[in-house]
Amino acid sequence: MFSKVLVANRGEIAIRVMRTLEEMGISSVAVYSELDRDAPHVRRADEAYLLGPGPANESYLVIEKIIDAAQKAGAEAIHPGYGFLAENASFARACEEAGITFIGPPPDAIDAMGSKTEARKLMGAAGVPIVPGTTEPVETVEDAKRIIADSIDYPIAVKAAGGGGGKGFRVALDESELEKAFEGAAREGEKFFSDATVYIERYLPDPRHVEVQVLADKHGNVIHLFERDCSVQRRHQKLIEESPAPAVNPELRERIGQIGIEAARAVGYHSAGTVEGLLQDGDYYFLEMNTRVQVEHCVTELVTGVDIVREQIKIAAGEELAFGQDDVVLRGHAIECRINAEDASKNFAPAPGRIESYREPAGPGVRVDSGVEAGSEISPMYDPMVAKLIVWDVDREASTRRMVRALHEYEVGGLKTLIPFHVALLQAEQWHKGETCRDLIEDKQWLKSLAQPKPEALAEAEEEEQKVERSYAVEVSGRRFDVKVIGPPPVPNGAGPVGGAAGLRKPPQRRERGEAAAGGAAGAIVSPLQGTVLKVAVEKGAEVEEGSLICVIEAMKMENEITAPSSGTVEELGVSEGGSIATGDTIAVIR
Repeated sequence: MFSKVLVANRGEIAIRVMRTLEEMGISSVAVYSELDRDAPHVRRADEAYLLGPGPANESYLVIEKIIDAAQKAGAEAIHPGYGFLAENASFARACEEAGITFIGPPPDAIDAMGSKTEARKLMGAAGVPIVPGTTEPVETVEDAKRIIADSIDYPIAVKAAGGGGGKGFRVALDESELEKAFEGAAREGEKFFSDATVYIERYLPDPRHVEVQVLADKHGNVIHLFERDCSVQRRHQKLIEESPAPAVNPELRERIGQIGIEAARAVGYHSAGTVEGLLQDGDYYFLEMNTRVQVEHCVTELVTGVDIVREQIKIAAGEELAFGQDDVVLRGHAIECRINAEDASKNFAPAPGRIESYREPAGPGVRVDSGVEAGSEISPMYDPMVAKLIVWDVDREASTRRMVRALHEYEVGGLKTLIPFHVALLQAEQWHKGETCRDLIEDKQWLKSLAQPKPEALAEAEEEEQKVERSYAVEVSGRRFDVKVIGPPPVPNGAGPVGGAAGLRKPPQRRERGEAAAGGAAGAIVSPLQGTVLKVAVEKGAEVEEGSLICVIEAMKMENEITAPSSGTVEELGVSEGGSIATGDTIAVIR
């Protein structure tokens, strides 16, 4: 077993891995960017090394810097977490060449599954069912049109060959949308995976996203840890995960598990991995294999009792799995909510900022994986995830009630998060029926109803409340008195802002002010976020219709389309492709 391991990641996953290292008696080494100097994961580690400036391509993505830090620290192994270099075969090979163990699968398996076209071809040859589509890259839009007409038909999905995590995934419902989808998938593939290659497959309009967790050692043993349902997504990125999947019966569970095992064997896999698939009308199709620990591994840990990160480390050290398939038992139900710094009422727009106050929920069956604290900055340079809230209970209904209770306890002051969204969705009829909830997530009016009161509206409401007279009965030394109090009722300890915690008293809802009150001239489109302008779709003087694309802004690893709020002429244009933009900057003026 290793004596020291470097964790090549940041935030909650870095701390998650360090916890298991501590329990195993292994020293931990952190790496960090200049932005993360005071981050909790840096202080948690036994030692830490600076990688470089804030941008990931100058720090967390620089292979040479991470290998150098491991060598300086004397680390025998590197755990990549997820994201960044976790599925980078070149990184795995660089570790091997430096005599450092990569805690993950062999580079050839990463290569085989890293290219989605190669993975589809490999799985098809192994007899694993795949979604109808191409197993070769599609070079041009014209090629795509011909292939779709000949063998697939609309709707179709255009996907980046090196994609994953919802990146490089665009949908075309008909031919008029194909060029935009093709361009968007290729652009994200190039940006996030340095590969603009795309392929196409049939788009299933409302499938369940069901995946199976596998463990494989270096001695030929492969088992599965049952399935997870990750159907609640926005922009093809997961929001809520649960295990077991509500739509999977014991027979289908066994079939899905075997597909996962066959997929792992087909590429000579070892370590923890996840085979993702789509389930529709009883048919299960291979989607892709993630050659790393997943964000949502926690729900599987709670229903099986297996520490997946511990097993990864033991497998990397050459140990054989200590248990077989028959030893893995599914108990109860677990749910995970991703607590992202996003504003659901604005179509999940990124909402970076500083956490002013922070309090995590607790109690029976509650787990929080986080990498933040009061004073932490959620930077637009990195992923918007603040934390993951996971709960366990005896069944799905009880687990849902526990999750809602825990969400009400969670306080993230000063920052907009998805907590109000999760509370609302988990109490919706669609969730209780076990549906994908896609209709709710795509309902702009429903999302707008989740808007949190603006700071000025809250201030006005509190000012009005100061004038209210209330009568109370109080008891002093056993004697009762009737008293009058001017002002708001007292708020019990622990009731905090709804950013956050749900207090015992909700502020009165007030009508939102018009756009003019928020600053900006009449007709001005003001940027709701800070980021980089990836595309500008209009020119100054152009005539646009309501809903027309104005530009695309990338922030916190997400592309955000800015559209025209009304028809008119673009009189001013304040953005250019490749330029940066800050919250509140004027994008364009349309009159």
